Amino acid sequence: MNRGLVVAISLGFQLGAVRDASAQSLLDRPPNVSGAWVGVAGSLYFHFIHRFSTSGAPERKVTNVPTFLIAAGLPAHLLAGFNYSTNSTLAPRFPNEWEAFARWAPLSQDLGAPVDVGGQVGYNNAARGVDGEVSVAHRFGQARLIVAGRALSDPLVSGHQRYAIAGGGTLRLGSYAALAGDVSSLADRDSTERIAWSAALHVAIPLTPHTVSLQVTNTLVESLQGASRGTNRLRYGFEFTIPLTLSRYFGRREAQVSDSDSPPAQPEVPATAADTPPSLPAPASVSPPVSADTTRAKLNTNSTVKVPTTNVLSAVPTRPVASKPATSPQTSTPVRAVSKTVRNGMKNINYQQGRLQIKAGTTVEWTNADPLPHSVTAVDKSFNSGLIQPGKTFRHTFTRAGTFSYFCMPHPFMKGVIVVKE
Repeated sequence: MNRGLVVAISLGFQLGAVRDASAQSLLDRPPNVSGAWVGVAGSLYFHFIHRFSTSGAPERKVTNVPTFLIAAGLPAHLLAGFNYSTNSTLAPRFPNEWEAFARWAPLSQDLGAPVDVGGQVGYNNAARGVDGEVSVAHRFGQARLIVAGRALSDPLVSGHQRYAIAGGGTLRLGSYAALAGDVSSLADRDSTERIAWSAALHVAIPLTPHTVSLQVTNTLVESLQGASRGTNRLRYGFEFTIPLTLSRYFGRREAQVSDSDSPPAQPEVPATAADTPPSLPAPASVSPPVSADTTRAKLNTNSTVKVPTTNVLSAVPTRPVASKPATSPQTSTPVRAVSKTVRNGMKNINYQQGRLQIKAGTTVEWTNADPLPHSVTAVDKSFNSGLIQPGKTFRHTFTRAGTFSYFCMPHPFMKGVIVVKE
């Protein structure tokens, strides 16, 4: 990795150390600045980006250049994959451009951080070198702004480094649409090189995890190199995204639970009172009951009293005392609540944080960022959100220590775990 790339990445993560980015969907990013989009761990992504240009008379020919993105969401907010384009403007007589990359989003506004921060490192075969990008973004209501700095290998001069800066944003138009745009430029751009730009209308397809984007731009391909270099041709195009959640096809699914299965809230009872066995019934073998005074009177008059030789209590079955697992939410003792909220969410048909460890008294809130309804349903039926519509939020406060597994009713392959400590 060359010195310029190290400087760019170091600068970006120094900014990110104070603040934070997450798995952004297409509705949250402009076409040429992916930034901190890293998808969700356990999902595969196939994006199809197509750019069209036309020539004048007499040819009047339509030329198209596709770019395919194939990547996998990994734990720790990582995304690894590649971009492949059937054409390239980086090097003369170079027909196919590949960019293998790894992207990391250490901070996320979706998960409670003040900003989104992302970093990417990749190798471009047409430029024969390593490229990198760092980005910082922030959401202001329905708008999200992003800026990025890039260090690019020079495809014409081996060992030479070039730099670019990019910026853009999106404006949400409800839950299913957004307007987007961006610009980028090489820092040492000469008179023959143009500023790159794009504008788009993003649309989420209701009841599916897919999105489609209608675009106009002067760039050719979606690599960092291609997104930083404008051409002298206007191009129209589209982008279609296909996320594949692997747990949907592999692994065990939870059983369906209806809304009516959620137990009513019960008042908390101290463990000592709850564990006290009910009073024993009077033995059937003693009838009628004899008072202590009557017994003493009969003994004093030398009357014969038949005393059963069998212990009456032994005839009454004792209630077995069930063992209490430490992870059972029903048998754990209540603890004093603390005031804290942890943010989670649903995106790309997955829970953004599949496993959370919190302290008792913490409130967890799940926001549905998908264009289809989800639920947060406890396996032990201790809580159930019902269907959470797109853009809506469900909150639950965990007042008892224990381990709480939950899943989504419409999509049983979606699973999560909350570990509550005292």
